[in-house]
Amino acid sequence: MKIGTDIIQIRRIEKLIDRYGDTFKQRYLTKEEIALARKIETLAGFWAAKEAISKALGCGIGAQLAFHDIVIAKDDKGAPYFKLTKEAQKVFKIKSASISISHDGGFAIAIAAIEFKKTV
Repeated sequence: MKIGTDIIQIRRIEKLIDRYGDTFKQRYLTKEEIALARKIETLAGFWAAKEAISKALGCGIGAQLAFHDIVIAKDDKGAPYFKLTKEAQKVFKIKSASISISHDGGFAIAIAAIEFKKTV
């Protein structure tokens, strides 16, 4: 099992949205995520979650994994979970995963725990 975490100042995301607007959102979030993230705190939480997931996967955001390879969603109770694109699923053999996102005091934080399938 691998753990990843990330924290971001919500104001940082707010400044980026003020400066770049929808271009920023579309560059880092999917259409589904944009529809879910009606508040700036949620957007910052999704950003932190993607960073935490990439760290738990062991690669960070970069050549192996892009922001759009990770899709944050919510279940029927409002709890967050994530999916990877089919291409990313082939690279990262995930058995099970969990994420937690929170925001308070001007910060958003996320933690990801990922268990990988055993390779023979």
